[in-house]
Amino acid sequence: MPEIRGVTLIKRPGRAAVIFAHPDDETGCSGTIASWIKEGTKVLFVICTNGDKGTENPEMTTQEMARIREQEMRDAAKSLGVQEIVFLGYPDGELEDTRYFRGQIVRQVRRFRPETVLCQDTLSRSAHNHRDHRIAGMVTLDALFPYARDPLHFEEFTKEGLKPHKVGTVLCWGTK
Repeated sequence: MPEIRGVTLIKRPGRAAVIFAHPDDETGCSGTIASWIKEGTKVLFVICTNGDKGTENPEMTTQEMARIREQEMRDAAKSLGVQEIVFLGYPDGELEDTRYFRGQIVRQVRRFRPETVLCQDTLSRSAHNHRDHRIAGMVTLDALFPYARDPLHFEEFTKEGLKPHKVGTVLCWGTK
């Protein structure tokens, strides 16, 4: 791996998955993603919630907010050059660490087979660390190891042809 001033740089992946809580959270790593895409990386975005409560406007409905946030996310992904988006559709503020949620992440990792996964830091103590950010990061890290890697975890996916996959690099953003 190359180094600059004693810092080891990672190799640009051929495939990267970015898994995050809300539409707009990708901004935490969008510079890296844009650079990688420009150099040929294929990128999958997995957005866990629909962002339906992300407003201070008391006149806004959750349905309209979710619609707006999804369109904004699609527009942002298009401008970055992201090839694929998966919306899991959980309500904003409702993420929980469940087998079902973990399985949704495992399914996407086994299907897309990224070399690198980017997710939100679970331990950030910054002034703003939404609970959904922590849960999305934690469930993603758990999904990657050992669940996506081992054939007997989510054996039903293995039987469907979604073979186990070991991600080589995991990067967390929002660390402070």
